[in-house]
Amino acid sequence: MADPQKTLLIKRYASRRLYNTETSDYVTLEDIAEFIRDGREVQIIDLKSGDDLTRQYLLQIVAEHESRGESVLPNNVLTDLVRSYTTQATSIVPEFLAASFEMLRDGQSKMLQNMSKANPLTTMPGMEAMRAQQEAFMKAMTRGELPNLGSTVPGSESESGDTEEEIEDIKKQLADLQAKLSKMDK
Repeated sequence: MADPQKTLLIKRYASRRLYNTETSDYVTLEDIAEFIRDGREVQIIDLKSGDDLTRQYLLQIVAEHESRGESVLPNNVLTDLVRSYTTQATSIVPEFLAASFEMLRDGQSKMLQNMSKANPLTTMPGMEAMRAQQEAFMKAMTRGELPNLGSTVPGSESESGDTEEEIEDIKKQLADLQAKLSKMDK
């Protein structure tokens, strides 16, 4: 069994094939992206020279996702990144980006914790559907990398216990709630 805390070592052979040293098989860029989405730290080294190629491959993964229309980085951010390579800002940009992503992760985590705490709003009609929709949204935004929070309302099942019928019911409740909110705006 692989240790998820241990950095996964990938070796690149002269043929440019990528070899997973943990499972002794060849992997693709998409496999590496999946390891990372699953929370693994990955290091990619050139077998012959020993050079660390991790950054090169991470940038390639980002570029491939962006080129397929899975845009995360708006044009103005990409433009600013390009500018940062030609200015004195290069020294602060990495720290700023790292701090920004850390704040984003912390904010998402705190929001999910707040959603899971029992509060008086959870007894309002439609709140369970809204909570489920928020969790689904956050899960989609983080590509399913959210921890299983278990039951968030006394008596409700955890996400892992949801059936397709329950999901459809939640979607219907959400649609009803949205219709009621639309009528209130008029």
